[in-house]
Amino acid sequence: MSAPPSSPQPRACCAPARDGARASGAPAPAAAPAAGAAPAPEPHGGWRALAGGAFLMGCDDGPYPEDGEGPVREVVLSPFEIAATAVTNTEFAAFADATGYTTDAERFGWTFVFAGFLPRRFPTTAGAAGAPWWRQVHGGDWRHPEGPGSGLRGRWDHPVVHVSHDDALAYCRWAGVRLPTEAEWEYAARGGLAGMPYPWGAEREPGGEHRMNVWQGPFPDRDTAADGYSGTCPVDAFPPNGHGLYNMTGNVWEWCADWFNPRYHRAGPRVDPTGPRYGQARVLRGGSHMCHESYCFRYRTSARMGNTPDSSSGNTGFRVAR
Repeated sequence: MSAPPSSPQPRACCAPARDGARASGAPAPAAAPAAGAAPAPEPHGGWRALAGGAFLMGCDDGPYPEDGEGPVREVVLSPFEIAATAVTNTEFAAFADATGYTTDAERFGWTFVFAGFLPRRFPTTAGAAGAPWWRQVHGGDWRHPEGPGSGLRGRWDHPVVHVSHDDALAYCRWAGVRLPTEAEWEYAARGGLAGMPYPWGAEREPGGEHRMNVWQGPFPDRDTAADGYSGTCPVDAFPPNGHGLYNMTGNVWEWCADWFNPRYHRAGPRVDPTGPRYGQARVLRGGSHMCHESYCFRYRTSARMGNTPDSSSGNTGFRVAR
């Protein structure tokens, strides 16, 4: 594997933002539905009870200094439970059908879709600054991942995408769960290993075996799908980590509870940290099927980025905790 780029890269390459659309008159977030409107489904892979305790969080040699992965510091967590998989389309459909909830993408009327997944004659639309492979697709949402005419056939066990942080919180309220904190997410992702870049160890493809769903081939021109998938994959594809958790890196970015700040944690709490009290972006973790070493080497256990709470794209989902 070649070395990742050393210069900062635009975050839009990974998960594009709406660029303050809400502040300029776009719709406000929908009221979160009340819990108990209908029975919430159990997570696809069930729950994993984690003991917590002390672990080493972050890394000192992250390729993007502006992300704030370091320094490595000892963090102590209370016991918690986390879902073995990201929330699936089946689970999110149960929520939407029971409550009539309308996602941010549906209210805005558009979301970001990777250009390579669109028909060749798809009408020209706006893209993301610095990342022309993202296209603004009107009529795209979680039920129509590539826009009008697309659907979820064959993808009910894939992670729900095109969901904003606001949407994830609404689901959590209905299901009686919550998003994991960033510290809980990293503790879970590491699977009991210390200082390793991947949930299974030091090598991305140990013995030539693919362990996650990331971009294979020259980005953004061709995904060879050498790992078995182009686009999202089932939430329980690939072996689980030491905590029994699936796809903690690759497949989709996962929203966490914390506000994003690249420096707050340097002097912040070390016991059950919950991040800054306010901010403009929420934390995303884990990377996605669109990550490639040439531009977004963020499919690692310590990698992090932020995005505005109303943003949605075809590579962003979430998992839940309690």
